[in-house]
Amino acid sequence: MCPARSTPLLLAACGLLVLPVTAANYDPLRLPETPAPKPLDLTATDAKSAREIPLRVYLPAATAPAPVVLFSHGLGGSREGSSFLGQHWAARGYVAVFLQHPGSDEAIWKGQATGQLASAMRRAATAENFRLRTRDVPALLDQLGGWNATAGHPLAGRLELTRIGMSGHSFGAVTTQAVCGQTMPTGGQALTDARLKAAIVMSPSVPQAGTAAQAFGQVKLPWLLMTGTKDIARIGGETIGAADLASRLGVYPALPPGGKYELVLHDARHFAFTDRPELGGDLGRNPNHHRVILALSTAFWDAHLNQDAAAKSWLDGPGPRTIMEPDDRWQRK
Repeated sequence: MCPARSTPLLLAACGLLVLPVTAANYDPLRLPETPAPKPLDLTATDAKSAREIPLRVYLPAATAPAPVVLFSHGLGGSREGSSFLGQHWAARGYVAVFLQHPGSDEAIWKGQATGQLASAMRRAATAENFRLRTRDVPALLDQLGGWNATAGHPLAGRLELTRIGMSGHSFGAVTTQAVCGQTMPTGGQALTDARLKAAIVMSPSVPQAGTAAQAFGQVKLPWLLMTGTKDIARIGGETIGAADLASRLGVYPALPPGGKYELVLHDARHFAFTDRPELGGDLGRNPNHHRVILALSTAFWDAHLNQDAAAKSWLDGPGPRTIMEPDDRWQRK
């Protein structure tokens, strides 16, 4: 029982008062007691090409229409990867849709001898697979609109399609950059999809053609970049892709001000942003890295998809530093 003369904090502790959420008590790692349902495995179809896109959909416990966040896996990944992100985002009230991109997914390495992995991965890191990935995103958005309006479908009425975020890791980061405002060497911003409102780019990279300023100087959407001081993809000692540390760190300086953020995790390797083990053996994983990734990504979605003022104040204020370790780097503009 609460004392007769209780303070607001005591009343809240007794369950008699709900305090407004402010930057001081906002917590992007807090989860509701009600568990989210098991994820759905679905398949979207590109109406123009008949290409099938496997999906894993993480749904929140509440059935009201919710904002949607997409995730694009890296080279050799699948819809099942990075489940720690999907589970947390869904628990926080988002419909998290994880795409699987045929041609650059896990099929490229399954059954390959260890000595052939690097060459198999390189063969899949092509301009054609990049093109297919950037077409998968608008095709999926079209499909989601249809499912949302189809009575009896598991996603019917579940999607708030005016609030959609895009995210991805590695090759999925390249995909995210392309559909969220990057200017392409030919065709300008022809790949940008106006339905996307914010982007989280894990292991970003500058393009091989043109300059970073040309590629990213016109980005209007809020972007959160995440990388690490050891963020290089290697298999058997060979670097996969053209992204070295200079490329990872070259994106943020080229972005214009306004809702742009960069996280650099100390000693984080390429797969720190996934739940996969590092290629080449278990090189150790700092458990706080996932905690930081979950906290900052959630606050970013809350601030820029839900327009949550407390989340925005937390993100733009000292909040991130309460989660990060001393050698992690954080900046915004």
